[in-house]
Amino acid sequence: MLFCSQGLQRFFTEHKMTLSKIDDILLSRVCSETAGGLPGLLLTLAGMGKEGMSVNLWGPPDLDQLVEAMKSFVPNAAMLSTCSVLSMHGSDEVATASSMKFDYLYVPIVDNVVNISAVLLRPCCSKVCDSVKEVALNPDELSVVYICEFPEIKGKFDPDKAAKFGVEPGPKYAQLQRGNSVQSDNLDSTDNAVQVHPCQVMEPSIPGPIVLLVDCPTLSHLQELSSLQSLTPYYLNTSEQPVEMGKKVNCLIHLSPASVTNTTAYEQWMTKFGGHEPKNIEIPILKSSSRVAAKLNYLCPQFFPASGFLSLKQLNGLPSVSKFPRELSPPASCRFIYAENLLKFNLLPYKDLGLDNSGVPATTCRTEIIDELISKIPEIVSASEHITQLWHGNNGTNGGTPLPSCLEGITREDMEIVVLGTGSSQPSKYRNVSSIFINLFSKGSILLDCGEGTLGQLKRRFGVEGADEAVKGLRSIWISHIHADHHAGLTRILTLRRDLLNETPHEPLIVVGPQKLEIFLDWYQMLEDLDMQFLDCRDTTESSWKAFESNEDNDANGSASRLKNILREAGLTTLNSVPVIHCPQAYGIVLKSADRTNVTGKTIPGWKIVYSGDTRPCPELVEASRGATVLIHEATFEDGMVEEAIAKNHSTMGEAVDAGDAAGAYRVILTHSSQRYPKIPVFDETYMHKACVAFDLMSVNLADLPMLPRVLPYLKLLFRDEIVVHESDDGDDVNSAIAEV
Repeated sequence: MLFCSQGLQRFFTEHKMTLSKIDDILLSRVCSETAGGLPGLLLTLAGMGKEGMSVNLWGPPDLDQLVEAMKSFVPNAAMLSTCSVLSMHGSDEVATASSMKFDYLYVPIVDNVVNISAVLLRPCCSKVCDSVKEVALNPDELSVVYICEFPEIKGKFDPDKAAKFGVEPGPKYAQLQRGNSVQSDNLDSTDNAVQVHPCQVMEPSIPGPIVLLVDCPTLSHLQELSSLQSLTPYYLNTSEQPVEMGKKVNCLIHLSPASVTNTTAYEQWMTKFGGHEPKNIEIPILKSSSRVAAKLNYLCPQFFPASGFLSLKQLNGLPSVSKFPRELSPPASCRFIYAENLLKFNLLPYKDLGLDNSGVPATTCRTEIIDELISKIPEIVSASEHITQLWHGNNGTNGGTPLPSCLEGITREDMEIVVLGTGSSQPSKYRNVSSIFINLFSKGSILLDCGEGTLGQLKRRFGVEGADEAVKGLRSIWISHIHADHHAGLTRILTLRRDLLNETPHEPLIVVGPQKLEIFLDWYQMLEDLDMQFLDCRDTTESSWKAFESNEDNDANGSASRLKNILREAGLTTLNSVPVIHCPQAYGIVLKSADRTNVTGKTIPGWKIVYSGDTRPCPELVEASRGATVLIHEATFEDGMVEEAIAKNHSTMGEAVDAGDAAGAYRVILTHSSQRYPKIPVFDETYMHKACVAFDLMSVNLADLPMLPRVLPYLKLLFRDEIVVHESDDGDDVNSAIAEV
């Protein structure tokens, strides 16, 4: 497997692919883009026992640096065997970065199935700058081109030729097919047996298929790529070697960005090969979760806005063939296509060599999904209509409960909570892991936790360009604890922000988290610049802020002062971390906005949002949540699994709601559902008077908070076949809700 990007495990789960079939993982670069899914994968493989841990991890020499960084939160028992591509097969020599050779064919993997060679690729500006010394390479600047060569395919045995040479059917046929010579069953004129060789009875052998995988990240790397002599044997019709010496590349996979592949120089380099399949485009890959999102959007578009990804109409408008520059003529045998999810290029058996799109998932438009939904649950039509009526008839109350004063005169541009990931432990088919996007609109945003795949979730919610804007607008990222499902997506977000703001004056992003996270980030920044400034959660507790305000000299690196200013600019007065009961250095967070004045001069108190992180019911968190506008509380287990919740330091649904009641919170959003509840968790609706279950990409605007609990019966109707029903009649709650309207 090449690359271990974020979302890999979720893709495997979606398409029922098994990790146990992987022998080797190859990284072309050591960076968040290519290796962002590695921490989560390591933990999953460790759970598979010896079968999982037999996987080898290959990459550039700095791969060891990444492994050292991950040791701050990944147990040693979960670490794979890591190898540098500089390690030559059969050699005991230890490969190091200082021993790197460029434009040189390393052969790290040799076995009966495939030989894999590697060529190191660097940006051209890193070449020798004088006769003695080279410019230092940053770890993330080094890329690897992989060449996969399969063994020669022996020609078929020809029994007619065997008969001609006097070899009768039997064991000698097998000997000849194994490559061994045999004696003829007929005697020659001198009564001697004739020696028959395999070449006399076998059809000519065919060279094994060859696949090139090219990750050329920048135009500087392209200049180096174009001049690599080590790739000359794989070029066709060049003046540098006889045609018969060339090796035909059957498939060339381009993993380079469009800024490189769309250039004339790159496409000219591609013409050196006889036939290959280039280009990737970004298309949604998680069909199951997309189907759920479409159904939720139909039922309640107010809390579940339409996906930001391309529509089917837009996808159909994409070109299916890349346009070659007019001044270039591609070889007749070249075929240019866009790669699709699960598109295959069959290598063996040789008769099947070529493209196979039989496994590519069919695109499904939203109309088809909704038609299918209505046919299964006809009542969903009236449910959707009644939700719309609920919004139009909202008078600012819910069951007699008045609005909290902080919501008086609130607008839709004040604050929105976007729950990006609502699952626990690892990404699953329907739920990504923890992340909450606090959208302050024109004042920026704050990200609470950043599990693997958070960037993908931002793209699903806001679209590709909208996600870029969201990342650029981040004011701070806060991480609750060191478990990978809460921070494994952090480096990808940070590096994207770095690249997006590369030509814009800006300050490093402040990341608030536990001390162990700082250890990981310090190690990781030796690989690539994260453009961030760290602040320990311990320095953002209420008592620490008071100590800081009494003596600002305690702020050694200035991060606390910067965060204070950032909060002020974002219209916030409070960002307090609260110790909770989960693992060492686990925290919840309190965010509070500044008071505001309405048109009559009346002072309106600011809203208050509390997020629990992972925790058992915690008195300190309840106290910090007093009078909260919204408490976002983890609810990993159903009420009947208290023992499991205690054993793993998590909360049940009922415990989370009780915490909200004890704190006097206006609304409670329940998240971090166990994977045993794929679509909707089991809950007792009798105590859900102020609470609602969260789903991925759920967007709750402050102006819509009164409606939050009122949609729950309709969500239960949508997933009525997905939950264990304890009530005698699943439809009663929905019918009574409709009757209210």
